[in-house]
Amino acid sequence: MDFMQQTTHTAGRGGNDYSLCRLKFVNFESHKNHIFHETQGLSREQLVVRRGKPFRVTLLFQGRSVSRHTQALDLEVQLGQLSEKFPVKFSKEGFESCCWSARVYPEDVRTQSITVRICSPVVSSVATYNLLLHIHTPHNRRSYQLGTFVLLCNPWLKDDPVYLPSDVQLQEYVRSDYGLVYTGTTQNIGLRPWSFGQYEPGVLEACLKLLQVSPQHLDNKHHDYIRRSDAIYLSRVVCAMVNCNDDLGVLAGKWNGSYSDGVRPTEWSGSAEVLQRWASSNCSPVRYGQCWVFASVLCTVMRVLGIPSRVVTVFNAAHDVNANLTIEEYYSSRGEKLGLSKDSIWNFHVWVECWMRRPDLGAEFDGWQVVDPTPQEKSAGVYCCGPCPVASIQRRSLESPYDTSFIYASVDASVIRLVVRDGLVVGRTVDTELVGRLICTKSIGSDRPEDLTQNYKIQRRVKSSPGRNGSLQGYFMSSPAYSCSNLTPSHFSLPATVGHETGDTSPSLEVSLNIDKIPSVGDSICVCVTVRSWSSSRRVLMEHVNAQLKQYDSSPRQSFWRTHKQVHIQPGEVLTHHHTISASKYKSLLANDDIVNVAVVIKDMRTQERFLAAQEIRISPPEIRIEIEGGDIIQMSKEYTALVSFTNMFTEVLSGAVLAVEGFGLLQSKHQTRLVLLQPGKTMNIKVSFVASSPGTKLLMATFSHNSSPGVFSRSFHKVSVVTE
Repeated sequence: MDFMQQTTHTAGRGGNDYSLCRLKFVNFESHKNHIFHETQGLSREQLVVRRGKPFRVTLLFQGRSVSRHTQALDLEVQLGQLSEKFPVKFSKEGFESCCWSARVYPEDVRTQSITVRICSPVVSSVATYNLLLHIHTPHNRRSYQLGTFVLLCNPWLKDDPVYLPSDVQLQEYVRSDYGLVYTGTTQNIGLRPWSFGQYEPGVLEACLKLLQVSPQHLDNKHHDYIRRSDAIYLSRVVCAMVNCNDDLGVLAGKWNGSYSDGVRPTEWSGSAEVLQRWASSNCSPVRYGQCWVFASVLCTVMRVLGIPSRVVTVFNAAHDVNANLTIEEYYSSRGEKLGLSKDSIWNFHVWVECWMRRPDLGAEFDGWQVVDPTPQEKSAGVYCCGPCPVASIQRRSLESPYDTSFIYASVDASVIRLVVRDGLVVGRTVDTELVGRLICTKSIGSDRPEDLTQNYKIQRRVKSSPGRNGSLQGYFMSSPAYSCSNLTPSHFSLPATVGHETGDTSPSLEVSLNIDKIPSVGDSICVCVTVRSWSSSRRVLMEHVNAQLKQYDSSPRQSFWRTHKQVHIQPGEVLTHHHTISASKYKSLLANDDIVNVAVVIKDMRTQERFLAAQEIRISPPEIRIEIEGGDIIQMSKEYTALVSFTNMFTEVLSGAVLAVEGFGLLQSKHQTRLVLLQPGKTMNIKVSFVASSPGTKLLMATFSHNSSPGVFSRSFHKVSVVTE
């Protein structure tokens, strides 16, 4: 695309136009400009530059170059019906900061060509522009359509509202195409690698198309083009367009039922495939996404547009429907969690933080802003959320735009747990520590998590304290888990805060529940219930303990184990009861992403008071090994081989075993192998050859399932770095 030229028209007032030089070619110098503007790899077809920074265009003329004494050059940029014409000045004077300008330095004037340096205003709209050249004398004019270029935000430029001063942060939050999403529970944190894929073919074009088909653009193109200079506006438009609830958006969400008419959300491992499917289907929504898919796709689009962004996980995130900053949870008198509340607490929820200034609020609210594309509640009539300054949440400035009260409740609402029997509330506890107990993102240049909780809350409420430099060293303990074969650490375990929830229940009895060790699939779940009596009299109690499966978004499922017994407790006595739930009770019901909720209800037989304690855990899946012959750094367009293996570490035979592997940008389709019976201790393998079609970070994803599992039994990821020769 470097060399092109097309005459638009010639105009004059009598005579001929032989006095005007003729343009032969235009060279957009894409390679040099892309390096200078930090846009390498974003497009092979178009010039991509950043606002407020000059880029070079070389004009080659027929026969002789332009004569600056007898002819004048003007450039014109067009954006829809908007246009701005500006003169090309032959000088080294500085560029204008508030309008378009062009300069030709003396050393850039040659016999048949000149190089023009063009600079946009610092705050220019993000879009694809047309560039025209006008050559004229007092009597004649010739105009040329030079071509198009894409203009993005410039986080490297100090005067840009998205300026980020740290080079390492720019590398991580703009240029990097690889990230991690933390999932699970605070007791057993898993990680899900993600390929943001901004350098994959067609991704830039899909991001720009997303802006062109937004309701704002379709309703008023002129107004939309003007407002696209504002990162706040851009973030709201993109946020709404990532979901399809009220526009031609990218993703349709689904949290239960069959996914046979689309892709199960857990099967996505990157944004590029999602965006490419959407763009190639005439903007039909891609099925299906959940919070981490919505957030990761949004993060990709924002990084492409030049706005620093990172994916953030909130553990125990509240969805406060009635905006009263409290979440109600209901349990039966036997400890079974009930789906009666419109409010909910998700074991984890994923959103995006975007970096920008907030001139509408003041400098104290500049910096990271929460933008959440998962369609939950409407904001100004549209399914989007944010941008909300993280500083507003910490300061509890709930009136700050946008959606601060809703986001505040997500990280700091109180939880009221109600025990119900025959339609009546028979027990009540209040927990002010559960919601937003941990908020984290991927660390810069590392696969370790960075604890962001203090950014949202002035005082931490978790009893353990993080390590130095904002990391979670000593706060997390490493052990095998989500089965990410070349990522370390692949799992983190957060110590539990043990103790009875605070609230207005009777102080005469204290109940707590703890899981002795976070189990892997095949291990028993060891539950410890502790009851302490502060009463001056002997008490007769009924203990009900219940375990059930649930989804991370708080949707309870069937109970798979329960027990109850009567106990006696003396004044001042502490009782400790241990319960063991064997793997046979849950293994046939457990899918890879399920959560186990364990709860105890203690009933005082005399007063009929009930005391509740609960804990939720994620059971670590077995490992799938992925190995690349020759290592994990590969060259583009060369063939490599991956060996994927799964070993049955259980004592029983697994029937109908299926081992599958896929990788966007590496494999054309899913590869799988089947085994009727996988004996204990035996290994099944699949060997695949692959070729990387583009540079960047890619992911191979392997899954294992068998007849006795309701879904994918285990899932593993392997990171591959693709380089050019």
